[in-house]
This record gives sequence, structure tokens and C-alpha cells, in this order.
Amino acid sequence: MLFLFITLVAALLAATLSAQEFPIARAGCKDRCGNVTIPFPFGLTEDCYYDAGFLISCNHTFSPPKAFLTASAINVTEITLEGKLHIEQFIAKDCYNASGQTDSNIPSLTLSKFIISDADNIFVSVGCDTIASLRGNLKEAASNENKYTVGCMSFCDSLKYVPNDTCSGIGCCQTSLAKGVDDFTIAIASLNNHSGILDFNPCSYAFIIEKKKFNFSRSYLRDLKNVGKLPVVIDWSIGKNSCAEVKKSSLYNACQGNSTCHDPDNGNGYLCRCLDGYRGNPYLSGGCLDIDECTDATVSHNCTHICTNSPGNYTCSCPKGYHGDGRKNGDGCIRRHRSLVIYIVVGKFVYHPLHFQSR
Repeated sequence: MLFLFITLVAALLAATLSAQEFPIARAGCKDRCGNVTIPFPFGLTEDCYYDAGFLISCNHTFSPPKAFLTASAINVTEITLEGKLHIEQFIAKDCYNASGQTDSNIPSLTLSKFIISDADNIFVSVGCDTIASLRGNLKEAASNENKYTVGCMSFCDSLKYVPNDTCSGIGCCQTSLAKGVDDFTIAIASLNNHSGILDFNPCSYAFIIEKKKFNFSRSYLRDLKNVGKLPVVIDWSIGKNSCAEVKKSSLYNACQGNSTCHDPDNGNGYLCRCLDGYRGNPYLSGGCLDIDECTDATVSHNCTHICTNSPGNYTCSCPKGYHGDGRKNGDGCIRRHRSLVIYIVVGKFVYHPLHFQSR
């Protein structure tokens, strides 16, 4: 019973420590809008964000409330401190019946501060009579190179020829995006107004979508007609200066204690991240706090027996009576063996494994 009690107390302590709250927003600032956590440098009110480009407007007419980027209609669904902003974006549609076109739209997106993630998104067209294009601009490219266009075509004559889980041109086409795209417009065209395929594919569709959330199904040829928006990932960073430039200026303290500056893979500016062994918000003073790897249930340590926490790290050791490095990927802890010495008395001599002694 005592062992069970100790085990339960240890588990409760670990759960309590693992639930430690790390700072998210500036002191005195709200850090949520509906289901969305709002970490600094973003904020909901003045003095709570880094600058006006990081303002999040919380619309309480929805239940639960919805978050929007600045004063725009860009619906934000998640913000990560790794430089990712998850949004919802309209899908382009071009629909027909036997009499002709019934529905068409040309969705667009313009970002004043951030850019479309080339690593997280793809451009897709879906349809059996579909020619789609995406036109936009590359952020801060040379004036004669700033225009950007990418296209995708998908065709098919019968639903039976359209494979599931494959987007290679038969009913579905996908392609990657360039780095630095900060605005785009999507357009769709049809060669034959979906003639001969209206029964299973009355519409063409085109959209940017988060790559890991897209897996083509032939049912999309009809069902996407009822879909309004799809998930897209935006890359965000701070300012226009690289880490090297920031360190030379008065902005060197932009990344707070126990954190480091790094340049984004897409776009300009800089990002901050907590050092290994720390967790929290690197943009806030005191925002990166030490992780107690020995008790935090959300992380795992490498010790077999005794774990001792230290700032940004931890050490492993063995209990009394054992030797080794105490690590799961090392020697572990090995029980020490006691030496057994046997004395044999023969006449006037005592025999020892190492020597004879006169008695």
C-alpha cells in the first residue's frame, strides 16, 4: 500500500509539473480568442502586439469567437511560435449544367506583412475539364522578376479512370509554390464546359491548401462544391533585418534570455526560438523557462535510475551499490559484486588466493 501511495503521489507531482504554464502573452494581455491561443508578438489590443501587422481582431459575433488577422477577413485558426500562421482561404469554383455556367468565383489573398508558406502548401486543381492558374507577386523581388505564375491542368472522361490517393493529372493536379509569394489570385477555365461529364463532375476547383491536410479522393469531383474554405499556412517573421543585422543594432535584445535568433527559410526578418532544454515564448522577457526533464510528463529523459535536473539540461546517476553512467543509451546502472575471499587452513599455513601467510 505504501508503494502504491508513493507511486500515486509521484504521478500527481509529475502531472502538476508538466502542466506548468509558460508565458504566452505580454503581462496584462489576453492570450485567447475563442479556440485560438494568441502568443506575443501577436496581440488583441494596443500595447499587446509587436506592431500593427501583428494585431489579431477577435470577432465575438461568432460562437465561439473567431480570430482575424489585423482588420482583414483572413480567419486565423492557429498561431505557432515556430513562425506559422494557420488560416482559412476560399476555394475557386467554376460550375456548369446543361444550359451553361452556373457559378464562378476568383478568390485572392493579399498579405501586407507575411508570405505564403512554400514548404507547407501546394497548389491544386480538381476536375475533369480544368485549367487553373495562380498569379501573384514575389515579395521584394526585383521589379522585372516580381510577377509569379503557376498552372495546373486536370482532365478525365470517366470516373472509373480516376484513382484515389493520386493527384497526377487524372481528375487532379498539384504543384509546389515558389518562395516569397505574398499575394495571389486564382482563375479557372474549362475547355468544354464539362460537357459529357456533368453527371459526376459539374465543377472545376482550384485552391492552395496545407500539404499534409490534402489527400485526393475521386469523391472531391462532386463534393467540393459544398466546401467554402480550406486550410492554408502563412509564414511570419519579425521585421526585415536578418539575425546578423539585428545583432549589430540596438535590436539585439529582440530575442530574450535563454533563446537564440535564426533566419526564416522563407522571406526576410528574423525568428527567435528557446534554447534546448527551455520552453516558452522567446519574444517575452523571461519567456523561455527551464524544462524539468526529470518530472515533466510531456518530455522524456534518458536516465535509468536517478535523474537530476539542471538549467537547460539534466544528469543521470546510479544509486549506491551500482556503477555506470545511468543512461538508457549508455552503460546504465550495473550492480556491484562483492568480493568473496576464502581462507583455507592447512597445517600451520593459511592459504589465500593471493599469498601464503605463516601462522
